[in-house]
Amino acid sequence: MTFNVFVAFWAVSFLFVVTPGADWAYAISAGMKHRVVIPAVGGLLSGHLIATLVVAAGVGTLVANHPGVMSVLTVAGAGYLLWLGINMLIRPSTPHTDEVQASGSWLRWALKGLCVSGLNPKVFLLFLALLPQFADATAPWPVPTQMIALGLVHTVSCGVIYLLVGFGSQVVLKARPAAAQLVSRFSGAIMIIIAVTLFTEQMPA
Repeated sequence: MTFNVFVAFWAVSFLFVVTPGADWAYAISAGMKHRVVIPAVGGLLSGHLIATLVVAAGVGTLVANHPGVMSVLTVAGAGYLLWLGINMLIRPSTPHTDEVQASGSWLRWALKGLCVSGLNPKVFLLFLALLPQFADATAPWPVPTQMIALGLVHTVSCGVIYLLVGFGSQVVLKARPAAAQLVSRFSGAIMIIIAVTLFTEQMPA
């Protein structure tokens, strides 16, 4: 695999990373809280790594060829996003600079982040669509290794952008509680819209 392939893949995947979605909404929500951006983003990245390993292991193709399995994954992901979005609308987050976060809180934010990205079928389908296209069967590296390497490139990009979004929202909205609540509700609305869209896609034509 050449350096040019890595650059080409990064350019394509980066467009997906900088497009606001459920991951962005969750990173912004974490930014409203004190010291939970890192575990929240870590959870999101864990979901991307799992999707990479699933596709690289060949399981992704098998799952994609079984609509029933994909439907279950989609409904589960949509249901979780809907639950998170409703909670963000009802109880919008606000920045807390003096809040002490226990280790359990860190774990909860990490697990929620894992579910946001890991249960999002869009993440899975992104890897399923992109990774095989950039893998070269004639290259010295085995195809699964190439896919893992490309997935890591995407995950690193996600980490940089999500951390910027999370910490950026914390800095910008720290002194503006009213604006922070508005942004939090907006993030919740984005999650709900994504969830409804996923549910709609599963309805019979």
